[in-house]
Amino acid sequence: MDLYSLLLIALALSLDAFGIAISIGLNKSATKGFKICCIISFAAFQFLFSFIGAYSGFLFNKYIASVPEIIGGIIIILVGALMLKEGIDNKEELTFLKPGMWFILGISVSIDAMVVGFTALNNIPNNLIILKDTLFIGFTTLVITSLAFIISKYLKRIQIISKYADYIGGIILILFGFKMMFF
Repeated sequence: MDLYSLLLIALALSLDAFGIAISIGLNKSATKGFKICCIISFAAFQFLFSFIGAYSGFLFNKYIASVPEIIGGIIIILVGALMLKEGIDNKEELTFLKPGMWFILGISVSIDAMVVGFTALNNIPNNLIILKDTLFIGFTTLVITSLAFIISKYLKRIQIISKYADYIGGIILILFGFKMMFF
């Protein structure tokens, strides 16, 4: 696979992580440590799932591959709904920012990487090339997620975004969840 195609795939895969990182970054309760855990989790699972998908892609047909997208979408929608609910309740500590949620979010945003591995990366002739390509996907996600947290710092300075960050973030997550499930 040429670099241009691989870059497009890596960018497309990292968009879910980008949206969720923006949502998390807009929240005042998100700590630096939680954000770093999210960055590492998102990148590691993008790499791992695309790697697993590349090796096992020929074993699964399109019906089995669509089930994980639905599960990942449901998890993202539930996290978005929790964010909306807790924004309404005006709680200080949000459920989706609790320890370990970065792990669940990392898995949720990376399900599509496995699907891409099933279809686009499973016919690469050399195992070393598969490793290189999937590492590139993980690194791209690391960079894109880091940029999302940097951008969210500046978005928080906008008064209306800061005031309604929980609602905006919750809506973004719910929309991403539906996108994962149906598009």
